[in-house]
Amino acid sequence: MNITLAQAEKIIAAAKVKAVELNTKMDICIVDTGANMVAFARMDGAWIGSIDISHKKAKTSAFFDMDTAALTPITQPNTPLFNIEHSNGGLITFPGGVVIRDESGAMIGAIGVSGSSVENDHAVAFAGSEAV
Repeated sequence: MNITLAQAEKIIAAAKVKAVELNTKMDICIVDTGANMVAFARMDGAWIGSIDISHKKAKTSAFFDMDTAALTPITQPNTPLFNIEHSNGGLITFPGGVVIRDESGAMIGAIGVSGSSVENDHAVAFAGSEAV
């Protein structure tokens, strides 16, 4: 099953609340299980360069069924997945991409967030993912 537009909009709303709480401006992208964009929001004043990053974080999480934060340690030099970010038309392997799961634990999509520190990006993405 894939995420619905209604679910994606609810996730974006929750992510925006967390971004405001953290006093930051974010680009927020929601994709389905095939990494196809379902919804996107760019908060007023969010960096234009982060639009692409948010989409790639969401895509990366969907492609590998894991949060991008989990990929960070295994994509560094001298690790098994070093340079994987150059595959699949470009991936992002640092925090800010989070898998979205339904109540049964099945992946239904992913959220990618960019616009602040990776810690804030992850916190906003996680807050959004919890809204399902």
